[in-house]
Amino acid sequence: MPLEVNGMDAEKDAPKTLLGRQTIITLMWYLNRISQERCCIVQIVGQLGSNRLRGTGEYDKFFADGIYNCAGCGTPLYKSSTKFNFGCGWPAFYEGLPGAINRSPDPDGRRTEITCAACGGHFGHVFKGEGFQTPTDERHCVNSVSIKFISEKPSTSL
Repeated sequence: MPLEVNGMDAEKDAPKTLLGRQTIITLMWYLNRISQERCCIVQIVGQLGSNRLRGTGEYDKFFADGIYNCAGCGTPLYKSSTKFNFGCGWPAFYEGLPGAINRSPDPDGRRTEITCAACGGHFGHVFKGEGFQTPTDERHCVNSVSIKFISEKPSTSL
């Protein structure tokens, strides 16, 4: 039986995408087998977000006062005051909220993956010792699709 999501056949249609054929087939396999919980979607989309073109994310050049939450489960992750302009094309933060983010080495051993402590959603990677004038000398390079900004300003609806 062919793997199909939204009328797309993995075997037939995957080679036409920007992502590799095997990535599409794997993604479709997961989408056919996971529950509809958003945190699961964030895990998959967050991983694919690592391959997005730099500078295309919603929060790359976004600087407003508020909190960045996990797009999957809503857990608060970063204060806007810890966001800085690194110029890499992805949102950069120098520290997360205590206990909100897990770290684990990537299989290649060169990077450290950051994930949501509550739901396991993938955010991106953290880099240490790059010489930035931040309190932690860390850069959390985060996929915009994996976070959701909540403004500090109260809504003014009537």
